[in-house]
Amino acid sequence: MDEIYNKIESIAAKSNGFVRTSQIETAGIGRGVIKKYVESGLLERVRKGIFVPLNADIDEFALLQVQCSSLVFSYGTALYIWGLTDIIPHTFDISVPQGENISRLLRDNQKIKAHYVMKSFYDLGITETQSPQGAVIRLYDKERCLCDLIKDRNRIEKQLYVQAIKDYFKCRPDVRKLIKYGKVFGIEEKIRTYMEVL
Repeated sequence: MDEIYNKIESIAAKSNGFVRTSQIETAGIGRGVIKKYVESGLLERVRKGIFVPLNADIDEFALLQVQCSSLVFSYGTALYIWGLTDIIPHTFDISVPQGENISRLLRDNQKIKAHYVMKSFYDLGITETQSPQGAVIRLYDKERCLCDLIKDRNRIEKQLYVQAIKDYFKCRPDVRKLIKYGKVFGIEEKIRTYMEVL
């Protein structure tokens, strides 16, 4: 491999395995070089403007976040990552701020269920952890996920709802944080009711 390709690999290593055309150009590498590497099989185009080096494993969680930087994994997907459900999600539950244009993301990925969140609530509970394949991803913390479940109870699968709440209270819950979030969403009384029952 040559020095330019090594530079591209280095960029990808710092970006969960992916490299964008804009990152390559910022590094002073022209588009012609990208085309040459794609044609020779050293780079694979996975989405418009997004590439992976030869023999790279593609982490779908990381790829979605490369496509949309404001995307946060939520609901069933986040609950699965946190170990609060054993129901393997067949779609990616994501949350984005209201007004965010994600039409290209939805067009490229049929396995997405998008939740549009009021901007005033969007940042509450965002944290990072590792995806099942090891990439660093953004998702809502356990307490935010529970609040989303409780406030949207009528739209949530019953088995997921019951299991997530029971499992949360079994494993050292952060009750203060949960109640704090509950106040923000106007569901504090419902949370206190669950705490009494469980």
